[in-house]
Amino acid sequence: MVYRDRGKTTFSLILWAALFAVLLLALTGCGEGAWNNPHPAAERDQNTFYSSFSLRPKHLDPAQSYSSNEVVFTGQIYEPPLQYHYLKRPYTLTPLTATELPRPYFENAQGQRLPDDAPPGQIAFSVYEIHIQSGIRYQPHPAFAKDASGQPRYLGLNEADLRERNQLSDFSDTGTRELVAADYVYQIKRLAHPRLNSPIYGLMAEYIVGLRDYAKTLGEAMQGGGAGQDRYFLDLRKYPLPGAEVVDRYTYRIRLHGEYPQFVYWLAMPFFGPIPVEADQFYSQPGMKEKNLVLDWYPVGTGPYMLTVNNPNRQMVMERNPNFHGETYPTEGEEGDRKKGLLADAGKPIPFIDRVVFSLEKEDIPTWNKFLQGYYDASGITSDSFDQAIQVSSQGEVGLTDTMREKNIQLSTSVAASTYYMGFNMRDPVVGGLSERARKLRQAISIAVDYEEFISIFLNGRGIPAQGPLPPGIIGYQPGEAGVNPYVYEWVGEGPNGKLKRRAISTAKQLLADAGYPAGRDANTGKPLVIHLDSTGGGPDDKARFDWLRKQFAKIDLQLDIRSTDYNRFQEKMLKGTAQLFQWGWNADYPDPENFLFLLYGPNAKAGKNGENAANYENPEFDRLFGKMKSMPNGPQRLQLIHKMVDIVQRDAPWVWGLHPKRFSLYHAWLKNIKPNDMANNTLKYKRIDPQLRAEQRLKWNRPIVWPLVLTAVLLIVGFIPAMIIYRRKQHSRGVQ
Repeated sequence: MVYRDRGKTTFSLILWAALFAVLLLALTGCGEGAWNNPHPAAERDQNTFYSSFSLRPKHLDPAQSYSSNEVVFTGQIYEPPLQYHYLKRPYTLTPLTATELPRPYFENAQGQRLPDDAPPGQIAFSVYEIHIQSGIRYQPHPAFAKDASGQPRYLGLNEADLRERNQLSDFSDTGTRELVAADYVYQIKRLAHPRLNSPIYGLMAEYIVGLRDYAKTLGEAMQGGGAGQDRYFLDLRKYPLPGAEVVDRYTYRIRLHGEYPQFVYWLAMPFFGPIPVEADQFYSQPGMKEKNLVLDWYPVGTGPYMLTVNNPNRQMVMERNPNFHGETYPTEGEEGDRKKGLLADAGKPIPFIDRVVFSLEKEDIPTWNKFLQGYYDASGITSDSFDQAIQVSSQGEVGLTDTMREKNIQLSTSVAASTYYMGFNMRDPVVGGLSERARKLRQAISIAVDYEEFISIFLNGRGIPAQGPLPPGIIGYQPGEAGVNPYVYEWVGEGPNGKLKRRAISTAKQLLADAGYPAGRDANTGKPLVIHLDSTGGGPDDKARFDWLRKQFAKIDLQLDIRSTDYNRFQEKMLKGTAQLFQWGWNADYPDPENFLFLLYGPNAKAGKNGENAANYENPEFDRLFGKMKSMPNGPQRLQLIHKMVDIVQRDAPWVWGLHPKRFSLYHAWLKNIKPNDMANNTLKYKRIDPQLRAEQRLKWNRPIVWPLVLTAVLLIVGFIPAMIIYRRKQHSRGVQ
């Protein structure tokens, strides 16, 4: 009889299994692809751009959307008539769907056309006629689908029809049609729709003829029923709007009150993109909203991309629009663009990228690590990653660290068309008003608050000190010596080799004494002067900034009292004009100086009028010049007025001018045609990917390190053998065979 040695058999099986696991690990480490790749292996060589988002877009309806994280999508999908040239600076408008840039003509109060050089006092209306290109077609969409008889395939849906349809892709049939002028007029009407609450309705109602009354008309129609209206869908075609009308199939007309030259910039925003009535009617059907089958979730456009996946808890995907009418990469730019390789694709058809994937990332560190691994194509720089990415020389020059250069990562920097400032309430009895006493007090504080130091400490050098309200890139901004604020700075040296230098603290103290506050005390009462800063902050991240601000005021013997409050209370103080000092900022809506200088226009005061002049500044001469400047065409005369206005506010110092932030962004060598553009919303179509280079670099940077696993397995085996020997001896000692 033969007996099987069970201990020996078990030992052999375990040993062979361990050896097989070691071999498997080694072989896997030699295979293609990285173990940590968050993207499907099948996408390895695809022409796909990878990015991330941290906050889901709230609105994708162009009548409602006004946030930067939303325009990432709407800017690629919707096509307003105009766009910004990708490469030219200063920012320049060019036609997109329009055949040319529209030039307004003027009418008097009787509707009679005036000559182009008519006196402003005679101009009652500005009229824009916009001609669009023929042959442009919408993306494939079920709203355009037709049945065999030519009727809309998906209108009149009932509950049963929608039971199995939970996303747009569940509608199997799609269609398209040509873009027409009526689609642009339909969207302008939607700005007044009571259900939509468009964020620009208030502003546009001041200019677009009849828009305010149109909102009332629509409200009444929704309440009492009206032409072409049912419970869910209000057909705006049935309600004429005097300020927006169709001229012919490819032409529409917009009529504005008075002169508003800046209106042309709005024609480059998604607010003025086209909306087909078919989409509005399709999404307005009962049961659609409950399933998020709405325009705010699934846009319909003519642009180079269309949204195919909207899962904001995981991923949002845009794909090339197969019906895109076509466009070519710019053939000219500004000086230096060719040398930087930004014109290598001149004249080639765009878009270059086939697919765009945005993945949800709630934390900065995982996002940063995935960028370094090559799984995201571009990245911003947070405070936590700044030192890892950027090094600043002793001369203040910014460059990439060795780690970044080894990966051939590129750095793109630009000064944003934004301004951040500390404002004085010009209605305050101490810091406000245009008296020489108050003016010198504000100038002294402006010198004391060292924004160069703030930029260095809190922004890692990412900013430039502001000399006035206008940031770089905006007409009227003057770089170098010409633009220096002489009340706060001086220019040391001559010409381009000169440098900006903040005036000495002794100068600020003398100004303070001249204002009646020697050594920071009121000369009449002897009491120390306390300045009150109202702020919505107060958390742990704000403590260091507040401490720094107190030190700035202490340099000229002033006490700073920081009154932290919630946002609602802060807003209430600003509207009532009871705050004394506050911090504020503004991002450009469009690249015109009017968009910044109106922040200091008297009739636009925050207190009592809810305007954007948060400082409640009012200077009759500034207001007079603003009234002339805002309606003038760009040219030497307008520029002269702008410079005069900047001189006035530099002297009056209603703001501590603060800073213009610098934007730092990183991108991998395989991402081409990168140039920051603060105005354009549709820049994705210009970017190009080299998928092969990306795949090679990903593999190089993410090779699995197998030897620790192999070593661990070997050590386990080696440690296991003595245990098995002891076990077998014990078995034999018991007589087991």
